[in-house]
Amino acid sequence: MKIVIPGGSGQVGTLLAKAFADHGYEVVILSRVPDSSKHRTVVWDAENPGKWTDELEGALAVINLAGRSVNCRYNAENRRQIMDSRVNSTRVVGEAIAAANDPPKVWLQASTATIYAHTYDRANDDENGVIGGIEPDAPEAWKFSIDVARAWERAADEIETRETRKVLMRSAMTMSPDKGGVFDALMRLVKRGLGGTAGNGRQYISWIHETDFVTAVYFLIENEELSGAVNIASPNPLPNREFMRILRGASGTRFGMPATKLMLGLGAVLMGTETELILKSRKVVPKRLTDAGFEFNFPYWDSAAVDLYERWRNEQ
Repeated sequence: MKIVIPGGSGQVGTLLAKAFADHGYEVVILSRVPDSSKHRTVVWDAENPGKWTDELEGALAVINLAGRSVNCRYNAENRRQIMDSRVNSTRVVGEAIAAANDPPKVWLQASTATIYAHTYDRANDDENGVIGGIEPDAPEAWKFSIDVARAWERAADEIETRETRKVLMRSAMTMSPDKGGVFDALMRLVKRGLGGTAGNGRQYISWIHETDFVTAVYFLIENEELSGAVNIASPNPLPNREFMRILRGASGTRFGMPATKLMLGLGAVLMGTETELILKSRKVVPKRLTDAGFEFNFPYWDSAAVDLYERWRNEQ
């Protein structure tokens, strides 16, 4: 069976491609540039139909991960690219699915847990969660991220795919030991003594271990009763202060310098990113997955952090 992954050359796409290939699936990556990886790569521009649409015929699943990285400063040009890359790629994938003679059984469309409101108390699940964008204390940059997430999902919802089930994957940060990923970046801070509390430390971090992300995708493909928005996150988000304490403990690091909001703002400018990635409180839980019977291998950060650190250390 064939799995087609538009935008599959990034961290998450690489994880999925390897997992599916290891289980005997034919994996096809849609990328803007030719790729020398072991997976077959078909070039597309993520905006227009072309020969790549033939790859969707008879596929088991299309997993669309295409979109410009949000790890940048939100200036006007970057905002345009972030928005357009998500909306245009989603629209053209949906139109290709709708026009296929033998369409995929399921379309898994990337979205983000960032769509939910900044909150410290009630968790946001995928049935009753509050969509963000109107919080009185949210900076304008955070509202932009909500606008992107809503437009991203709306582009998928607007296309009717009668023979193809559609799932919007509202994913938390996927933690894997791979170079360049979120966990790798956190560990490099920790090892330099900079892995302390960020801001007031109350903001929740929603995360998911790579093993659970991959098995959740398998689960979504196989479970024909699940469609629409689905949160892909550990059922146990935790505050930044605790998250970083556990991470330091897993790596045997005794000290982590805390960073004030001002320090984070200056650091974000120097690193070419935004403080939203650190300071927004994402308290997200996966109600629809767990209600459907999905079981996590790493539901708690304690064991996940130990596993990830040991593998990260072995790769250094």
